[in-house]
Amino acid sequence: MRVLLITVGAGVGAPLRYLIDKNLRNTRNNLLPIETLLINVLGSFVLGYTVHRSANFGYLFGTGFAGAFTTWSAFALETHDLFKSRKHWVAWSYLALTLILGVSAAALGNALT
Repeated sequence: MRVLLITVGAGVGAPLRYLIDKNLRNTRNNLLPIETLLINVLGSFVLGYTVHRSANFGYLFGTGFAGAFTTWSAFALETHDLFKSRKHWVAWSYLALTLILGVSAAALGNALT
């Protein structure tokens, strides 16, 4: 049952991440990877919201949905690319925003349970 719940959650999370990324990437100003930031902050909120719920709810929305929806690898690569492009202040801002907003979103989600 756990694997099925995780699979269903991931089956929704990954395509939703793709659609948000695709649509926001077409509208951004190429300065800050706002689509990845938004996705990871939303995913942090979802995980914070699900962490103290029932196990099945956690498997579906925490491990499955949030796990497939968020993207550490894209965040890491985009940050590396910003440093490589000598956009140091943008890279540091991106790191700080991701950390501050992600932790805040997780805390907010957790507080709402």
